[in-house]
Amino acid sequence: MSKRKAPASENNPNHDFCDFLTELANYERNVNGNIYKYNAYRNAAVVLAAHPTRIQSGEEARKLNGVGEKISKKIDEFLQTGKLQKLEKIREDDSSTAINLLTRVSGIGPAKAKQLVDIGVKTIEDLHKHEDKLNHHQLIGLKYFEDFEKKIPRLEIEQIEEIIKKEINNFDPQYLVTICGSYRRGKLESGDIDVLLTHPSYTSTDGSKKRSQLLKQVVSLLESKNIIIDTISLGDVKFMGVCSLQKRKRDVQYFPARRLDIRLTPHDQYYCSVLYFTGSDLFNKNMRAHALENGFTLNEYTLRPMGSTGIPGEPVVVTKEEDIFDYIGYAYKKPSERN
Repeated sequence: MSKRKAPASENNPNHDFCDFLTELANYERNVNGNIYKYNAYRNAAVVLAAHPTRIQSGEEARKLNGVGEKISKKIDEFLQTGKLQKLEKIREDDSSTAINLLTRVSGIGPAKAKQLVDIGVKTIEDLHKHEDKLNHHQLIGLKYFEDFEKKIPRLEIEQIEEIIKKEINNFDPQYLVTICGSYRRGKLESGDIDVLLTHPSYTSTDGSKKRSQLLKQVVSLLESKNIIIDTISLGDVKFMGVCSLQKRKRDVQYFPARRLDIRLTPHDQYYCSVLYFTGSDLFNKNMRAHALENGFTLNEYTLRPMGSTGIPGEPVVVTKEEDIFDYIGYAYKKPSERN
């Protein structure tokens, strides 16, 4: 839900390929504004991250769906020389390096980064001297920059999950809470914490009145319990902010600040949302394609049958994730099998 990270190197025999592809992707998006090339590099990195064995040549990589001829040649170059000439040139360009650095600050996109570089901001230290040029989100990103750069160990998220669920359950046991993303897929590290929330009093047919307090009550509760320590934004259905165990534990051990997103979803759409926000991106893409092949359209909100005219019908009733798999005739995959 926050800034996308490179595919994790954990148990990934092709992590070095994924690293350089992600660096190229970020360059194309942040500096050149070329979303087509960005997606091509990102997709190739995701495919290589999911491949169970070490790629030995560009030709072997070329056989994978998502790896084209140009990327396969880059893999050959990297295998033969240990580096990429294109990346070496990019790294020698001070402006490109500065733009890529600044976009790592939460809230700073490519356009803003370029504006900052144009007035001489090249480093995080420079950015501190120009805080008057930043909005609230960007100031929060700068404040916690070093902490947000660190991966979150699974054990730490487990502790945060236990506290969040306990406090919310004590407040109102009817809330449902799921931490999604790479954590739910069983990864040992995550880039941020993505929480999905629902309550039976809020459905897709209700107006804004019923939902308006549900999320705000939870955020206020977690602030009072010293889990949420800063807020980026808070609306009726989406919270973006910062959490930490530091104030909660009050001991010698240091706990960094972590990016926390909480999204409120209608109760009748909850499990479609859980499926979507668990990921991975590639798994979701395959699920949507399979659904279409079997006469359904699937997104983060609903699963709906496609009529003979090609117009989606009313959403089917989904009471658990397994229902979605059953409707479209797709063998159930545990979250840990969706990487």
